[in-house]
Amino acid sequence: MAAKTKTREITISDEGGAFQAFFKKLSGEHKEYDFQGLETLRKLLSNEKARLLHIIKTKKPISIYALAKISGRDFKSVNDDIKVLQKFGFIEFISEKTGRRERLKPVLSIDRIRIDFKI
Repeated sequence: MAAKTKTREITISDEGGAFQAFFKKLSGEHKEYDFQGLETLRKLLSNEKARLLHIIKTKKPISIYALAKISGRDFKSVNDDIKVLQKFGFIEFISEKTGRRERLKPVLSIDRIRIDFKI
């Protein structure tokens, strides 16, 4: 049996000469995201965040720190970016214990982003 695809749907529509972005909730999710303007979408789908998503998918880093090292960026910047990705349901964290320490492993929670433009 094939794995179920998890898709994040984003609808962008023209509202009186300005674009409005609406993030549709995933099945089983209890929140919806509604934004004023396209600027939030631009920030969410930046090249750096796309690069982090790619690294998480292909390299499967064991922690946020490992993700920062692989990406060649400082920990604080990576941490800020992945918090945004988590907030919008693109990634989630798996808690793993090693001895007394706990680390958060970032994993993708979606495998597709669909953007629709309504004009």
